[in-house]
Amino acid sequence: MPAPDALAEYRRKRDFHRTTEPSGSGGPRDGDASSFVVQIHDASTMHFDFRLEVEGVLKSWAVPKGPSADPGAKRLAMPTEDHPMAYADYEGVIAPGEYGAGAVIIWDEGTYRSLATDRRGNEVPFAEALERGHASFWLDGAKLHGGYALTRTRGGQDGERETWLLVKKQDRHASSHDAPEPRRARSARTGRTLKRVAADAAADRS
Repeated sequence: MPAPDALAEYRRKRDFHRTTEPSGSGGPRDGDASSFVVQIHDASTMHFDFRLEVEGVLKSWAVPKGPSADPGAKRLAMPTEDHPMAYADYEGVIAPGEYGAGAVIIWDEGTYRSLATDRRGNEVPFAEALERGHASFWLDGAKLHGGYALTRTRGGQDGERETWLLVKKQDRHASSHDAPEPRRARSARTGRTLKRVAADAAADRS
């Protein structure tokens, strides 16, 4: 389970009387595999949020261009605060004036397994691999499949902001396919677009 303060930054940024986002409930999913989710977020800057279940929370990165199936495409990934497990189910509209205001859809979801090893090829805990700055994993999603790696390229000490790269591994699932244009993308959960989610939220308020 997460440490008591693992979600402190997440809660600090949000007013749960105004936002429809979960306040922090939720736990590990059923089964042995860890879960992942990729959400498209129409905030002040459109981006994909890539989230992996690690030690009871969703470790999160904002990926402006979205994950790619092309091993030659190195995607910038900027770490954001840990999110509660319940956020894996979140699809809706964050209210105007709130942190991250805008529509959110679940673009992909599924499970992953760690491929993390040390320099000698020995398995290491996934959280430890992330702490060291390089973690490999295998995705089994509705849209994303196969091996990927997250690698820290800057930061991680002395308060310097971190930057990471999300890269597809060369395997049978590699292709030239890229992430879709966000406004045309559809939710893996409901089939809705960002525009439809926003319209449904407006209808619910009327």
